[in-house]
Amino acid sequence: MSTTVEDLNAIVEAAQAAFDKARAASPGTRAAWLESIADALEADAPGLVDIAVRETHLAVPRLQGELRRSTFQLRLFADEIRRGEHLDATIDHADDAWGMGPRPDIRRVNVPLGVVGVFGASNFPFAFSVIGGDSASALAAGCAVVHKAHDGHLELAARTADVVVAALDAAGAPTGLFALVTGRPAAEALVDHRLVKAIGFTGSTTGGRALFDRAAARPEPIPFYGELGGINAVFVTENAWNDRRDDILAGFAQSFTLGMGQFCTKPGLLFLPAGHAEEVAATLRELLEGFEPSRLLSERLHEGYRHAVGRLQENPAVDVLVEGDFAPTPSPTVLHTTADVVRRNPELLGQEMFGPASIIVEYRHESELVPLAQLLEGQLTTTVQAEPADDVAELTGRLADISGRVLWNGWPTGVTVTYAQHHGGPYPATTSGTTSVGTAAIRRFLRPVAYQSFPRSRLPEPLQDANPWGIAQRVDGSWIRSVRTGK
Repeated sequence: MSTTVEDLNAIVEAAQAAFDKARAASPGTRAAWLESIADALEADAPGLVDIAVRETHLAVPRLQGELRRSTFQLRLFADEIRRGEHLDATIDHADDAWGMGPRPDIRRVNVPLGVVGVFGASNFPFAFSVIGGDSASALAAGCAVVHKAHDGHLELAARTADVVVAALDAAGAPTGLFALVTGRPAAEALVDHRLVKAIGFTGSTTGGRALFDRAAARPEPIPFYGELGGINAVFVTENAWNDRRDDILAGFAQSFTLGMGQFCTKPGLLFLPAGHAEEVAATLRELLEGFEPSRLLSERLHEGYRHAVGRLQENPAVDVLVEGDFAPTPSPTVLHTTADVVRRNPELLGQEMFGPASIIVEYRHESELVPLAQLLEGQLTTTVQAEPADDVAELTGRLADISGRVLWNGWPTGVTVTYAQHHGGPYPATTSGTTSVGTAAIRRFLRPVAYQSFPRSRLPEPLQDANPWGIAQRVDGSWIRSVRTGK
């Protein structure tokens, strides 16, 4: 049963009340809440995975790995916020000799935004769903979270939310700090609600853009952190092709079919030197011979995949290298065209096929690669397959302009959770310049506040000279990183 708008309003108001109670919690207390959730997820892992298999058709090992990723992420965020670096606590003491004239005592710290609405993804029922990256980073930042469940795995969403709420209760967090809602009316009301201060979203470009526009059209526009996917183009130099063609094709075949091609980082474009189409087709057919297809996540996604691939196949300038199908468990499809064609029809480079399909574009000379890259829209990732002697500085510079992560001699599927990770990119890959993966994701749900000439006793804990939380502080221009981990 879908959440009514009236119920949604009550849930958001309860979330605001919980946020008001929790906003001053120390980093150590908040970290303990995250760790409690991680422990509870692990304790219920068999039941959660069983439901996920039934609702998503994904394999047990994949789901177990995704759940491990989620618990690891919660614990990593707990360690991160204990150090307090996300708070960016900065203290400038009063200084009569300051170079531009006497300065007052002024101190700045990042504070949580408030209630955050999070929309779960279909293709990652744990990692980008109920307590995935957006929810975990918002809680780590100190926000309350109202999560809108994805219709593709409602039972799993409800079970996961029950685990999260029970874990927070057991850890002493305020009631209402996390809640689940379902249905389109609640989703729209969540974006519109005056108490909601930001939205996290992972999903389609069409759905994400509609919500993005809605968030911007509010009387008080709010940040919309949307991850909308991409094509993830891969560029292969002539030297790399001559030296490693078999390895490159093997990596490509494995990457674009991983998870039935339902990863937002799937390589949907491969640029290769011309003149090898028959060889490439034969090699890929051999590499894909043992591939065991499975069902896509939902019938709606299956129909979208059929439509996207079919639309490209209907183009007379596009031919089929490896012929797949649209069976209930579809076999992989590889399409083929040329650089001349895409220069005349650049829209071909922006057609995402969410499933086990990709398109190869042949170029005649390496000098074409930069102009081809200039035809691409914003990407989550781009990749260069090259040799050390190759001069690809201009190409990689262009790829850095249009993507959030640039890979050298690798494949984009697989987004590790770590400190330096950036999972984002220029529109339409995302709607912001931030990351939705890694510890830097926490900062999306914070904003800075400066306190000027405040009595020492009235300053928030992160800005006190005594540093009761034991966090990193920047004092008069120099970082002081406490050895304590916060209370």
